[in-house]
This record gives sequence, structure tokens and C-alpha cells, in this order.
Amino acid sequence: MDTAAVYRQFAGSQALNGGSPTYQDWARGVAVDPELCALLDTLPEPRRQPNLLFAAARLAGAPASGWAEVRPWLHAAWPDVEQVMRTHTTQTNEPRRCATLLPALAAVEGPIALIEVGASAGLCLYPDRYSYLYTSPDGGRTRLDPADSPGHVVLPCEIEGPVPTRMPDVVWRAGIDLNPLDVRDPADLAWLEALVWPEHSDRTETLRAAARVVAEDPPRLVTGDLLDGLPDLVASAPAEATVVVQNSAVLYYLTPAELLTFEATMAGLQRTRGAVWLSNEGWTVLPDVAARLPQGLSPQFILARDGEPVALTDPHGRSVRLLT
Repeated sequence: MDTAAVYRQFAGSQALNGGSPTYQDWARGVAVDPELCALLDTLPEPRRQPNLLFAAARLAGAPASGWAEVRPWLHAAWPDVEQVMRTHTTQTNEPRRCATLLPALAAVEGPIALIEVGASAGLCLYPDRYSYLYTSPDGGRTRLDPADSPGHVVLPCEIEGPVPTRMPDVVWRAGIDLNPLDVRDPADLAWLEALVWPEHSDRTETLRAAARVVAEDPPRLVTGDLLDGLPDLVASAPAEATVVVQNSAVLYYLTPAELLTFEATMAGLQRTRGAVWLSNEGWTVLPDVAARLPQGLSPQFILARDGEPVALTDPHGRSVRLLT
């Protein structure tokens, strides 16, 4: 698709389903602005995406208003926005995804060595440090807390299916990212907040609370390519622990060839180390996983264990529908 089509699709799908009238308005505006599309086309294709443009604009001081006011500001401020887009990447670190990952993670026998590819600042490496409040379709509410004390972060999540009854036994955690972020760095934290969509103030509050938890005990974050650095990171995990490799909204950024390489890497780690692979990706990202879904389902994200779908999830961690 050309750039205008990308923004039209974003307006009619992600922004609409994700609940951001602001980004829907902005995306529609970009799609009918040939001059701005031409500016975007000077960037490498991975850096033309709507989430990156809109977060960069907000970080650079875009007005919190409709496209009619944002457009002239954006054209005038383009050099500053372009600089942010060339030096940053989309690294949305949504801790609420832990609530949708937890049912699968809690089913893994511990102790667990948790590794995340595309870890960003590592906020999803602490599922055992957060509290969870699950709401069932019948209105029932179940709270799950860390073993030692209630967590400082409570993650609400609607759930269809069995509610987890225990926390995962995480004894070691690490992440890999091309550009790891540090929540103790104000600039990195500001970028994480800019990546949260404008209407989602609750997500911003959760992000800040989770950042405080992580800042107290920073994770091991390795700078590297997930295609090359993952085996070495797995090799450094405790031998007595079950390695769980998780990824969420990351594989979308790989080329088809890179995706095949990553899948082959995971297959090798499953054979040689007994690693468990938890993937939480858009339904078009892993076609073999999507093909295993029951007929009639049209999810946004699919949570899979070792390539087998186990749940449908909301991209921002608001809901999970278990398939078992």
C-alpha cells in the first residue's frame, strides 16, 4: 500500500477498534494530504507508520486538538518531528498485556526464566509483581496478588474462560531489544508516554505505576537483534528453570524472511532447551497460528503457546478470551 492507503486503513481499523477518535481524525487527515505523504515517503518505510508519526508529533509538542489545527503545526514543525521519527521507534510497552499473558504463563510449571524479545523498557517482564483484577461475563470479579503482598499496580482485565488461580514463579528475567529503554531516564519515559494514545489516560497512569516498580529493580536488558541475540540470552538463563520466551506486538515489524528465521530459532530452542514460546500478535502476523483458530473467529490479537492458539486478546490488554 502507498502511504495514504496505510493511513486510511489505520483510521478504519486500528484507531477505530482501539478507541482513539483523535488518531482516527489525524490519520484521515494525513491520507488526504499529498504534501505530508510526500514528506513521509522520504523516510524508510518502517518509519512511516501512523503510531510513530503521531507519537513523534506529540513528543515535539503537537496541539491536543483536531486535524484542522494539527495540520499547519505539523507542516511547520516537520523538521523536529522528522528528527524524532528518525531517532526513535515504536516501542509501546503496555504492562496491561501481562493480564492477557498471565493465563498462559501461569500454566507453565516453574521456576521460570522469563525472556522477552522486543522488550522495550521491560515493563512486561514483571507479571509476578503486579496485581490483577479479572471480571467475568457474569459480573464476577477475581483479584490475584503477588505471593508476598498486594502489588502497587492493579491490572484490570475482562476474561472469558478459567481465571488464573496462581502467579507465575519467575526467578530470572531478561529482555532483548534493538534499543532498550530505561524508565529511570526522563527522556525514555516521556517517549513511552507519548506512545500511549491520547484518550487512554488510564493506560498512562498504569504505565507510570509499572515504571516505578521496574525502576526499583531494573531488569537485564540486552541491546541486540532478536534474530541473533536470543540463543545467547537463553543460554545464560538458569539451567534449573523453564525458559519462557514471550513476544507481544513485535513480530509485525519483521520481514517474511526474518519471521521464518525467528520461528526456526524458536523451534531449535524448544528442542535443545525445552523453551516455551508465548506469542501475542495480530492475527495476520503468524498465518500458521491463525489457521489453527476455530472457524468464525475474527480476533485482533492471538495468544499462542508453541504455535497453538490458546486465547484471543485485546491489543492493549483490556480483555482475554480463552479458547480452552
